[in-house]
Amino acid sequence: MFGLLALTAVLYLWDVTRNGWANDFYAAAVQAGTKSWKAFFFGSFDSSNFITVDKTPASLWVMEISGRIFGFSQWSMLVPQALEGVASVALLYAAVKRWFGPPAALVAGLVLALTPVAALMFRFNNPDALLVLLMTAAAYTLVRAIESGRTKWLVFGGLLLGFAFLAKMLQAFLVVPGFAVAYLWAGPPRFGKRLWQTVLMGVGIIVGAGWWILAAQLTPAADRPYFGGSTDNNILQLAIGYNGLGRLDGNETGSVGGGGAGGTAFGGTTGILRLFHSEFGGQISWLLPAALISLGAMLWVSRRAVRTDRTRAAALLWGGWVLITGLVFSYMSGIIHPYYMVALAPGIAALVGIGATALWQARLGLAGRITVAVAIVATAVWAYVLLDRTPDWLPWLRWVIVISGVAAAAAVFAAPYLVRSPGSPGSPGSPGSPGSLGLRRGWRVLVLVPVGLAMVAGLAGPTAYALDTVNSAHTGAIVSAGPQTEGFGGGGGLPGGRAGQFGRGAGTGGTRGAAGFGPGRGGGTAGSGTGSAGTGVPGGGGSAGTPLGGTSGTSGAPGRTGGFGARGPGGFGGAGGLGGSTTVSSAVEKLLEQDASSYKWVAATVGSEAAAPLELATGDAVMAIGGFNGTDPWPTLAGFEELVAKHEIHYYVGEDNESFGGGQGSSAITKWVAAHFTKETVGGETVYNLTEPTS
Repeated sequence: MFGLLALTAVLYLWDVTRNGWANDFYAAAVQAGTKSWKAFFFGSFDSSNFITVDKTPASLWVMEISGRIFGFSQWSMLVPQALEGVASVALLYAAVKRWFGPPAALVAGLVLALTPVAALMFRFNNPDALLVLLMTAAAYTLVRAIESGRTKWLVFGGLLLGFAFLAKMLQAFLVVPGFAVAYLWAGPPRFGKRLWQTVLMGVGIIVGAGWWILAAQLTPAADRPYFGGSTDNNILQLAIGYNGLGRLDGNETGSVGGGGAGGTAFGGTTGILRLFHSEFGGQISWLLPAALISLGAMLWVSRRAVRTDRTRAAALLWGGWVLITGLVFSYMSGIIHPYYMVALAPGIAALVGIGATALWQARLGLAGRITVAVAIVATAVWAYVLLDRTPDWLPWLRWVIVISGVAAAAAVFAAPYLVRSPGSPGSPGSPGSPGSLGLRRGWRVLVLVPVGLAMVAGLAGPTAYALDTVNSAHTGAIVSAGPQTEGFGGGGGLPGGRAGQFGRGAGTGGTRGAAGFGPGRGGGTAGSGTGSAGTGVPGGGGSAGTPLGGTSGTSGAPGRTGGFGARGPGGFGGAGGLGGSTTVSSAVEKLLEQDASSYKWVAATVGSEAAAPLELATGDAVMAIGGFNGTDPWPTLAGFEELVAKHEIHYYVGEDNESFGGGQGSSAITKWVAAHFTKETVGGETVYNLTEPTS
């Protein structure tokens, strides 16, 4: 176990700050929480508590506590995320080991650690790291509850899931049906007691999430920030609407653009095979076929077992996790990003570890050997397909995997012949007979050869993707693990961001996201300042544009995320995604810092993609008009005028409402500012001094 955790720690902590501020939307919120306890509690985007991020704040709390202890920095923000990954692997290991022993636990932990999307998210500052940790911890408590029948474990698990809701809202509840079914079926007590114990788990969920929801709802609107992402400043509307049911049916008021009608601009076409498509396949699906085969085998071998059989209970627990979460991801028509797939990783890892070792130890005869062989070959063939989507990236690896998979399957299928006893020709040796030595030697061969080959077939692909992820910089709101794949981006693109905003593109650029969007990670050369912008391609094809401040990416070593392409009819033309690490010109930074302590907000601008880099550069509060994408109905024009009249905002940065999404309210504010204040150009940016009206 300690070797597994050490490997995971090295993988997730290695040069973790290469991701910079990662998603600077959340980085700015973490910075705010280190400066204001009110911002900490509510999850405010800015330390003056104008508006919150569009999620509940639990994931920010961990990073903010670290920042308060060690000082706010990229290191203090990202290291806790990596440690959450190590803790997730440890908890999965502990959960699997209790019923199926160290070998199964080791396989499960290794699969989780090497899942590409896990290597991405546990080095990033999105809410998913804490979400996965809490769901895995809740699964461990359920294992303990099924063992003992004690109510406290169920209630504790409910509290953990409730807290997971505070990390990423309703996504935390996708595992609840599987958990409930597993205990109702396999818990030791009589059914009546199991039923009310499960109800108490639900009470734990309500308490775990409800304490914060209640406090937030009961706080008067004048005494707290606006709940970003909501249409009526109501946290429940945010949880159930934009971040809840809206993600399922695509009706997301104020969203960045769901697709509806069978697909989304982010996740491609919906359907049963969606997780195997180019948008998500390389993130999570490497061992999904093996996990599903293992699930079927576990249910089959336990079909006549007693009700409390642990193999069946594990199939219900982990299988329910994978099936329900996977089906929701496959058919949801709202916003879905590749990194969401990390929520499937613990369930898939557990099924693979348990199924492989259970089938191996059961020695099920011909049917069992065929099942294992089919799982290995299916995994190897699917890895070939995934790797073939990047034909110029490690082209030899796919053949190594296929050959290893076929050889491992052949060795498994031939197992009885490998253990024939020399003392009893033609039949296996029995313990204590002269043939027992041959049996032991045969099993040693059986373990060393097929297991090693199967590990290559199953883990070489995701390991290569994970290492590529660790060795590449990822920034922005739209990130994915591994190398660029053909067809990445799915159905259509979104409008590009502002060209050259705040000197975007100071990092190196590249040609990531050739079909719609994504962070730049090609081999572009580094540059700074305001370079030429890439242009979007109509219809969302999104050929990668020239990174701002640098030259266009070519093949070669991964480069740092650049900025945004110029606004086009479709597709992110530039090398970056939303919210990537950006730079602010020294002239703008110096201007905003003048007399900063005299103002509640040193600047206002439309949307967080423009406000976040200003906050991170100056360390002062910046008003993100309209919230994340400029569409939130906050502030009203009258409210903004009142704040300006009170001299609470110093500058307005921007000119033409080019923010991603820009709503009517933000457009009205932009026009009002342009009509009443004189603009000047500072560091390539248009700036208005709101303390000096034209009349």
